[in-house]
Amino acid sequence: MATWGRRNDRRRTPSPRTPARTERASRTTKQYPVTEKSELRNAVEGREHDFIGFGLVAVGVLLGLAIYFGLAGPLGRGIEIVIGWFAGLGRFAVPVALIAVGVAFIRDGKAAAPVRLALGWMLLAAAGLGLLHLINGPDRVTASFDAVGDAGGWVGALLAEPLRALLAVAGAVVVLVAAGVGGVLLITSSSLKTLATTSSRSIGRVMRPLGSAAKRTMNELSSLSSERHDGVSDHGRPAIDASGQPGLPPPVLYDGAGDIDDSTPTARHRRRGAPSPSPGSESGTGNGAQVGAWRLPPLASLQRLGEQKVNIAEVEARGTTLHESLAQHGVETSLVGVTVGPTVTRFELELGAGVKVARVTTLQRDIAYAMAASDVRILAPIPGRSAIGIEVPNHSRQIVALGDLIASPEAVAATHPLDVAIGKDIAGRAVFLDLSTTPHLLIAGATGSGKSSALNCMLTSILMRSTPDDVRLILIDPKQVEMGQYNRLPHLLTQPVTDPKKAANALGWAVREMERRYDVLSMVGVRDIVGYNTAFDRGQLEPEPGRGEQLERLPYIVIVVDELNDLMMVAARDVEDYITRIAQKARAVGIHLIVATQRPSVNVITGVIKANIPARVAFAVSSLTDSRVILDQPGAEKLVGKGDMLLLPGNSSVPQRVQGSWVSEDEVRAVVAHWRQQSPEVEYVSGVGDSGDDAVTATSSSAYGREDDDDEDTGLMRQAMELVVRSQLGSTSMLQRKLKVGFARAGRIMDLLEQRGVVGPSEGSKARAVLMTVEEFELLQRAED
Repeated sequence: MATWGRRNDRRRTPSPRTPARTERASRTTKQYPVTEKSELRNAVEGREHDFIGFGLVAVGVLLGLAIYFGLAGPLGRGIEIVIGWFAGLGRFAVPVALIAVGVAFIRDGKAAAPVRLALGWMLLAAAGLGLLHLINGPDRVTASFDAVGDAGGWVGALLAEPLRALLAVAGAVVVLVAAGVGGVLLITSSSLKTLATTSSRSIGRVMRPLGSAAKRTMNELSSLSSERHDGVSDHGRPAIDASGQPGLPPPVLYDGAGDIDDSTPTARHRRRGAPSPSPGSESGTGNGAQVGAWRLPPLASLQRLGEQKVNIAEVEARGTTLHESLAQHGVETSLVGVTVGPTVTRFELELGAGVKVARVTTLQRDIAYAMAASDVRILAPIPGRSAIGIEVPNHSRQIVALGDLIASPEAVAATHPLDVAIGKDIAGRAVFLDLSTTPHLLIAGATGSGKSSALNCMLTSILMRSTPDDVRLILIDPKQVEMGQYNRLPHLLTQPVTDPKKAANALGWAVREMERRYDVLSMVGVRDIVGYNTAFDRGQLEPEPGRGEQLERLPYIVIVVDELNDLMMVAARDVEDYITRIAQKARAVGIHLIVATQRPSVNVITGVIKANIPARVAFAVSSLTDSRVILDQPGAEKLVGKGDMLLLPGNSSVPQRVQGSWVSEDEVRAVVAHWRQQSPEVEYVSGVGDSGDDAVTATSSSAYGREDDDDEDTGLMRQAMELVVRSQLGSTSMLQRKLKVGFARAGRIMDLLEQRGVVGPSEGSKARAVLMTVEEFELLQRAED
């Protein structure tokens, strides 16, 4: 056998041809002419898949015209009937499948494993047709096109009916689904785990933009839901159910109270037929709030910028630069996370073994130099994590529009009337602050750092979400130009106060209103304004017999002071006393303060004010000392300005960095104009901003709305008159010391005593002459009693 193999191999080995032999072979070889058939074969050879693919695409288009549109004539109708008899509803997938296979042929050529792919598609098609028959097919195999054309066709019936007879419907479904999954595995040539992972990612990529669009649509609809038919709101603001929005991210809401009843507003149904106040009494909100239906401003009043793109490559390059810079200084770190915010980017680093945190904090200026930044802020460590954060200002800052905050999912979850929009945190989430639980807010920062913009955003967010039945405002604007655009707003209790003397009087009115509300709560036996309004809405409140005034619903009152420094220069003691009393007691009765100043010094932000206002917002300041005055800790001196702030919500000692929102003057005017159209004539509450030579307010008075001829407090005037008459000394400084009032108020009291004939006119630096004797005073006192 081996010999034969060697002989055979030797015989087959070609021998080298000699030139003569080659010449003889060439003379004996017959030459055949090239035919058209061989030319066509040469043209098609190697490109068969292109022709096959193009043919499949053409057939798919023809079937699509016949099946989808009925435009292929009688032949197309006949083809549709035949395919429908075989595949039923599956006929609608045939054109798409043919076009897809044709495109695959043109793009990829012949498949690498045609048997595997064919078997996979056959399994998938058979499973689909069988399931269609189980869903919508007849209970038996039939040749009627009307019976099988709307189900899985004759193929689906032949597959499903035996399975249904043997395994019932449930068993048949399990078998067909398993066959379909097997077909998909054959087609994709992957494992079940890989298929599940890929499918979930694909579904996520498809559903993410759909979910975002649905959220935006729901937010816009919720903001306009109050405009029904004629655009009338049922309760003055839209009833937004946050629980009805599945999958919302956790909102950034600062609530300093643990009692849910104090922070969750109840549904407000105004009691019909409520008795009107008697002529002799004055309600806590006056006639400025027109009881009835209010329409909230549409969301279109505010500009929305949407999400802005982030340069990922630039962020990664800066992270690499930071890591290399620390390594050059001998600090071993690893970059574990990056958070890109509107203003700054936080790089989260884990320290190597044995590396102290102090080594990083001492390199603050070197890090700023390496990152080409004006300054950086280091959180060492990040609260709740074993990592440090280095916040580096972005090269290009993002504008945070108030419209984006109002339309955010966090705004849907913030349902309280006093939830005010602050801005976006470093992770890009909207930040809202609940003033009802804060319960007061102190804002400070250098000139131009963003205080006025923050106040405008807070006020506009209140106007966008609350009606005059919910919230009333007192605006104090010593600058005279910041709050003028809110004039004639139905939410106002008085026109914006620009005179510092009248501002002190407005704060005094708030103290008297606070005492009056406490009297009302004590009378009806409730703890706070939420319980009172809930009982009022249910019709459970009745005034005490013999009491003159009727009970009414109590709105929240927000007092906004744009510049505290000017007030402290005019009447420091009075303003400090009023702010202290309001901050200490007014939360339960729904009166809240927002105080701003551009001079964060201990003379303005006194220790008493700081102790009673724990929630603070610090904008950029020039020194570490100013930061400590505002926050009691450093950090504000590292801010970059233009709305960059540190928010200390009051229930935490760790401030959060937030980029304040922005609202333009045109947007504010549009919102205010919307409210002015609903209330062309606004009636302010008398006595809120009145001041001058004939007005004196007192902290000791608890009666609200009681005025005599000179708008004076009877108790304080009696004390002053008795001091002057018994001491026979008409000295303003003496009244200031004895009555513990400011110099301005003591001077006004002395002027009133002059009008009553108790003292004589002013004689410069000398004390005034006392014109009333002790006997005359006692006689007057007995007559009044």
